[in-house]
Amino acid sequence: MDYKTGVGFRYFTRHRAVEHHITGWVRNTDNNKVEGEAQGEEDAVAAFLKHVDNGPRHAHVVKLDTEDREVVEGEADFVIRR
Repeated sequence: MDYKTGVGFRYFTRHRAVEHHITGWVRNTDNNKVEGEAQGEEDAVAAFLKHVDNGPRHAHVVKLDTEDREVVEGEADFVIRR
């Protein structure tokens, strides 16, 4: 997803993931985008993605892309990767 830099998007995403009991990760890319993986109950993931699509207050999300992935067994947290 594209976003404005300096808005705390990764921390916002992690906070929302914890709120919805989502596991996975998020990180910045070299081209001013954020990427990540999220897993959890279907309704929780849908609510989480709605928050992420809106972003934090000073963010401007241009596009949210999603794709189905295999479940990562044993994952217990949502982390910010560097």
